[in-house]
Amino acid sequence: MSDVMTRKVNWLARHTDYELHVVLTERPDLKPFYQLDERVQVVNLNIGFDRLDTLPLARKVLLYRRLMMQYRRQLTAYLLECRADVVVSALRRDINFLCDVPDGSRKVGELHFARSSYRVFCKPWLPQCANRWITHRWQRGLIRQLKQLSAFVVLSHEDAQCWPELSNIHVIPNSIRQIPDHVAQPSSKRVIAAGRYTYQKGFDLLLQAWQPIETTNSDWHLYVYGSGDSTPYRQQADEMQLQHVHLMPTVPDLQAEMLRGSVFAFSSRYEGFGLVLAEAMSCGLVPVSFACPCGPRDIITDGVDGVLVPAADVVAFTDALRRVMSDEALRSTMAVKARQSSVRYEEDAVMQLWLEIFAESLP
Repeated sequence: MSDVMTRKVNWLARHTDYELHVVLTERPDLKPFYQLDERVQVVNLNIGFDRLDTLPLARKVLLYRRLMMQYRRQLTAYLLECRADVVVSALRRDINFLCDVPDGSRKVGELHFARSSYRVFCKPWLPQCANRWITHRWQRGLIRQLKQLSAFVVLSHEDAQCWPELSNIHVIPNSIRQIPDHVAQPSSKRVIAAGRYTYQKGFDLLLQAWQPIETTNSDWHLYVYGSGDSTPYRQQADEMQLQHVHLMPTVPDLQAEMLRGSVFAFSSRYEGFGLVLAEAMSCGLVPVSFACPCGPRDIITDGVDGVLVPAADVVAFTDALRRVMSDEALRSTMAVKARQSSVRYEEDAVMQLWLEIFAESLP
């Protein structure tokens, strides 16, 4: 279970008298990374979908069908026994049959991806026309299921516009953990970036954008914090002879590192939401971000509490960084606005939106 989902369930356990159940499918022998409140009832069906990752295609297809039959049977039995008022799905494999379960519950789905990156079939060994045809059929089946939900929750208004077939859409963003008591200092000459070391996060683009800055803003440093393999980016930084770039591992307290900076660089090629942007703004960092799909356009008001530049436009990103880095008064003004803007993502405010959905079904 993700940190976002765990915090959501724990908030409900602390602030409501709901009877809460969490259904998992994998590895009951593993201790959960994020701790659930003891009032939450957890059941693990132990289906074992993770076994599919290591199998060749033919065996994967056969085993997937068998596991899906098992999953449908076991989850249906549990829901019929539980008789919940509301069942919330993260819209993974269960969406293929969840709306057919006759347990009397209101079915709600929440999507943690943008449509542009969800259920897209892309195999390099298949012709593009075949990939497009499979994607079309896959998504058409998904739309049929989503129409049956009582509510379909997406993370941003931008992504909501990408589902014109649906009339049951609600927008509920992810929430930030907390707004810190302290605030970053606009005088700091440190740019912060954070995320997994993957293609999606666009750190290769960020390094390209940073290269011209090395000569004009030599007293500034870029700190990137992330999990995963940073080797390709270290090699890129070495080839570019970047002396003021620091590629760091993930840290236990990212907020503390944010508070040491004044600017936050967000270089993703695509996102589901981009929660780290809101977290950075809550610390008083001024965000400079690609207007990638989806999330940054919801979070940042360009020119007010941050700067948006066209997606993947490296030159524009460099110019935006330079403009913010060279003007401490601008950073100071935008930092105040950014922190004020982040309040809408506080956990209590976001969870009230969930309570409104639940209130329509609970007795």
